[in-house]
Amino acid sequence: MPTLLDTHIVNRFRVQPNHANNNETLHGGNLMKWLDEVGAMSAMRFAGQTCVTARVNELDFSRPIGIGDTALVEAYVYEAGTSSVRVRIRAWREEPRTGESEETTESSFTFVAIGEDGKPTPVPELTVESEEGKQLQERALEAETN
Repeated sequence: MPTLLDTHIVNRFRVQPNHANNNETLHGGNLMKWLDEVGAMSAMRFAGQTCVTARVNELDFSRPIGIGDTALVEAYVYEAGTSSVRVRIRAWREEPRTGESEETTESSFTFVAIGEDGKPTPVPELTVESEEGKQLQERALEAETN
């Protein structure tokens, strides 16, 4: 059985001028793509199957990420259904020279595992063994109620 920490993925993306909007900050659509990609990687690591996006829950952009900054994206599975997987996703603006960061974006996405026949397929049960995993799961569930 995969554990929550087995699904924990952190990735970085360098924000270039071609990723920017008219305000010279990361275009929201580019960030959404990166969130979806990292979230899908987390879901697939958990499910052992191809996973497709079924739902994007409330997506809050609280701060911009500028050209030259790094977008740091974190994702992990915090709940599993029969064929669906809920993934907590957050992003930070990171200054690449100092590592200074601030949270910019948060959401949870739901992915569905797809079998070779193209139909939903069962996913394993999620195991949360460590204290760190329990804290991450609690944080994700708490964010749903706020």
